[in-house]
Amino acid sequence: MNLGPGFVDTADAVLCQRSRHRVVEPSGLIEIVTKLGLQDEIRRSDESRYDHRLHGVLLVAQGMTCPEVARLLGDAPRSVEYWVGRFERDGLAGLLEGERPGRPRRLTEKQLAGVDRILRHPPREIGLSGNLWDGKTRSTWIEQRYGIAIGVRQCQRMFRQLGFRLRKPRPALAQANPAMQKAHKKNSKT
Repeated sequence: MNLGPGFVDTADAVLCQRSRHRVVEPSGLIEIVTKLGLQDEIRRSDESRYDHRLHGVLLVAQGMTCPEVARLLGDAPRSVEYWVGRFERDGLAGLLEGERPGRPRRLTEKQLAGVDRILRHPPREIGLSGNLWDGKTRSTWIEQRYGIAIGVRQCQRMFRQLGFRLRKPRPALAQANPAMQKAHKKNSKT
């Protein structure tokens, strides 16, 4: 391939002889970006997503089309169009991360505070079985107390949200005889 004076074609890149800068072919660059997981890194924080959108708008302002920018940045063309539209309408503020409402909570803040308070006491104190709170016990209590059915898994996530860690009870044999246990062990000396 003839690249003109001052350029040498290598297997994976074009090397500029004068400045010694390496220029990677676009198809190779996309492969490198995918392998390194750079897109995932960009999406990791609000600031990096803002910078990503800012770069997209800058490229459009410099004359690239939205589909070209989208292909370059690894986004959908429609997303780039949204960024440009929000930038034209709201300026830099239009590129900031918006609220992501998600599904509304089933418990109010007051109810959640009540759950937090009750978790500081063993379940037996409020008439439930067990010594430790688990997802199933909490789910049952919330349904009895507030009439709201919340799944066991969501109740387990609630532990972490409230700053607790989930502990699993270790069963203890009620009538364990240490002498018989020692005799039963394979390597015990009797």
